[in-house]
Amino acid sequence: MQLILLERVEGLGNVGDEVAVRPGYGRNFLLPQGKAELANDANRKVFERRRELLEANQRNELEQAQAQAEKLQGLNLTITRATSDGEHLYGSVSTHDLADLLAENGHTVERRQVIVDEAIKMIGNHAFRVRLHPDVTADLTLTIESENV
Repeated sequence: MQLILLERVEGLGNVGDEVAVRPGYGRNFLLPQGKAELANDANRKVFERRRELLEANQRNELEQAQAQAEKLQGLNLTITRATSDGEHLYGSVSTHDLADLLAENGHTVERRQVIVDEAIKMIGNHAFRVRLHPDVTADLTLTIESENV
């Protein structure tokens, strides 16, 4: 399936690139999300008229993401959780918990933007990332303290 990208898609291409993707990916994700259009003559003409506006929107989104990343970069968050033996948590800290913790600290991010490489199940310091844009990622640290029960 040939598509014209309307925005930057990580691992696929930039605004205006014509890409070949599997039909399911195009039909179920790229087209409904408004990230691409079918690559036909009519859509190419429409895209060329809208190209400058779409590229300006992409630059604006990138600048906003970079500004937010500067605020987030190196931020150290602290959370207190109950532990079973003073070291292992009951359950784990999820991306939803991290997004809520960031919101409490005045930073609005969606849960799907939070990236945790491995499950957080012990007290101590843990690194995680927030992907604000396909090209912009902020590195943060979470400190988990044991709750005195």
